[in-house]
Amino acid sequence: MKVLEEKHKLATRWFHWINFPILTLMIASGMLIYWSYDPYRIGLGDITLFHFFPDWFYDATHIDHKLAYGMALHFLFAWIFSFNGLAYVTYTVVSGEWRELAPEKKSFAEALQVVKHDMGLKVPLPPQGRYNAAQRITYSAIVVMGGLSLLTGLAIYKPAQLSWLTALLGGYEWARWEHFWLTMSYLGFFGIHIGQVIRAGWANFRSMICGYDVADATPEVKTHAG
Repeated sequence: MKVLEEKHKLATRWFHWINFPILTLMIASGMLIYWSYDPYRIGLGDITLFHFFPDWFYDATHIDHKLAYGMALHFLFAWIFSFNGLAYVTYTVVSGEWRELAPEKKSFAEALQVVKHDMGLKVPLPPQGRYNAAQRITYSAIVVMGGLSLLTGLAIYKPAQLSWLTALLGGYEWARWEHFWLTMSYLGFFGIHIGQVIRAGWANFRSMICGYDVADATPEVKTHAG
């Protein structure tokens, strides 16, 4: 017999589906700002292996020369992102949901098993709750990254008014560098997360929309007196 089993709370789904598009729009608007000064690259000395982002990228996307527009959009979405993030953290603390999200002592060892299993190696999965060990670590890290993005963003937005914050983060150039690599980490997370959603199948995605999954009913255990 099949029954509906609650998998994701309404609040969790609400915060998720607000955060995902807002963060995507923040990254897109951030690119409109980044083009005006794009020094970051991967390389050693004078040798550049990859530059963020090459001229052909700007030519193809037409995101150059839109600095003021990008800043206006970025700061608008930043307010929504920060309020949604604050509401999410408050909800997880008040509701007790943090207990299922926060990593445990065994989470890091179990996360390695989860990664090996997902890579196709013959490694058994550790006991699974609502979130496995890898998800606990990743989702908790995303919350921390969100907070750091807000702090580094404020530091480079108001370096004079918030000079103490800018100095705490290593100065303007360091704060901007940190803000950039946090953004690149989001893109990496998106890629892995979407890939895992596809791998998990339609039922998992559906449960993040409606909150429920179809599961086998637990059979009743009959007892006999005497």
